Amino acid sequence: MSGERGFIAALRALATHPAARQLDDDAAVLDVGGDTLVLTHDALLEGVHVRADEDPADIAWKLVAVNLSDLAAKGAAPVGILLSHSLGEGDDRFIAGLSDVLAAYRVALFGGDTVRAAGPRSWSCTAIGRATHTPVPSRSGARPGDAICVTGTLGLAMLGLKADERGSGSAADLAYRRPRPLIEEGRALAPLASAMMDVSDGLLLDASRMARASAVSFHLDSAAIPVADPARPGACMSWGDDYQLLFAIDPDAALPVAARRIGTVAAPDGAMLRVDGVIPDPRAMGFEH
Repeated sequence: MSGERGFIAALRALATHPAARQLDDDAAVLDVGGDTLVLTHDALLEGVHVRADEDPADIAWKLVAVNLSDLAAKGAAPVGILLSHSLGEGDDRFIAGLSDVLAAYRVALFGGDTVRAAGPRSWSCTAIGRATHTPVPSRSGARPGDAICVTGTLGLAMLGLKADERGSGSAADLAYRRPRPLIEEGRALAPLASAMMDVSDGLLLDASRMARASAVSFHLDSAAIPVADPARPGACMSWGDDYQLLFAIDPDAALPVAARRIGTVAAPDGAMLRVDGVIPDPRAMGFEH
């Protein structure tokens, strides 16, 4: 077993409950009584997902937001969260940022845990949502002939890491420090999208994941992909941290949200992903641990 992909593959043997969706989706989908719940869990590690000198208020916002983004990709309405917090300097700022994001998205805090340890700090969050449409969109429903679309502009968070953007309040700065989960857009797309996920690890890598889950090939047109830095399109498409929505949809459907068509779903052709007809280098498609 090697790396993130190998570990997840090994876990699939244990994740046999239907709610787990074979660990091939952004979230678990659980029917409880008359409700369909959507559950997701994500973590941030100091020095990996956030800078070591990050404002803890921004860490709290990002921690919750990236989990709500997974709910958005399932068209779910957020209900509440549980979180784990690593105690240390700036705990009061963490509380302030947490208050901000909970209020912004009307999400309840249900509980969690606190720890303290030497070394880099870490934070984790479980978000619980209620499905607004069933069946809940998955990564695995893309069909040959579907249009591939994405919301927003890719690469803004990458630009937000630049020293001259930091703390400026620019679109790039906020995209990195305080990403905005597209809850309403996800709800609007849920009845129409044949497959949907959020872009967290890079458009190219996440597109290949959706193609693999759907057992199809994705053909992307690089000229159609909206990037924040036209001088570095490859970096914008592989950086990640954008939290836009990537979805497949009937090409004749009217889009209910602002989005760009960036490609077409094709029948399996020996490659999960082709960009301008070329298979990308798998080592340069996005972020993997």
